Amino acid sequence: MTQAFTRIDGGSLDLLIVADHASAHVPDDIDLGIEPALLGKHIAIDIGVAEVSTLLAGQLGCTTLLAGVSRLVIDLNREEDAPGLLPVMSDGHAIPGNRNADLAERMIRFYHPYHHAIGVLLAGMTSPFILSLHSFTPTLESDPAQKRPWDIGILYNEDDRAARIAIPMLEEAGLIVGDQLPYSGRLLNATMNRHAEANGIPYLGIEMRQDLVADAAGQERLAALIGPVLFQCRSRLV
Repeated sequence: MTQAFTRIDGGSLDLLIVADHASAHVPDDIDLGIEPALLGKHIAIDIGVAEVSTLLAGQLGCTTLLAGVSRLVIDLNREEDAPGLLPVMSDGHAIPGNRNADLAERMIRFYHPYHHAIGVLLAGMTSPFILSLHSFTPTLESDPAQKRPWDIGILYNEDDRAARIAIPMLEEAGLIVGDQLPYSGRLLNATMNRHAEANGIPYLGIEMRQDLVADAAGQERLAALIGPVLFQCRSRLV
């Protein structure tokens, strides 16, 4: 483990699981100026993603790369010039400690090492496939009227090959699946745009509803449902 990421080696299959928002960790020398309780909410971490990623790595025999810091420290799933890279507001909560933070320092410390590690792992694979795993909250604190009833969302930008395989399989498994929901991968796909689409590497982007993976039983259930779908996508596309 480094400050930027945790690498889990589950085996030698040419499949990389990438989890940009898997951690709520804030280094001791960074003060975000927020209540500690906020680090347990979706604004800080994609709940359940680290656990499901780890289960999938063991199930499929592949490598997982988990982000090492909270998205409130730096959002690893943003382009290098994106406004939300260093958030000062998130879902109605102010992050005052980021107002005068040194963005360049955080890029050097966390962002660049994380993305470099992804590139190195992919370069070492003969026929790589990527799973980008995230989770979403059933409602937004800043917009509670907006309901998000899907169990799982599939996101993509230009490359929807894996999405077209995965969506019917997940529906057959009994899940309510959102195609480009709860938001569009054409807007929020920075890590996969950089490492997958720009290099012609097939990938699957999954968003799990957080309340379904908030405990061990839910995490095991989703991992058991996603694993065969992921393996089928890889088998058909590489």
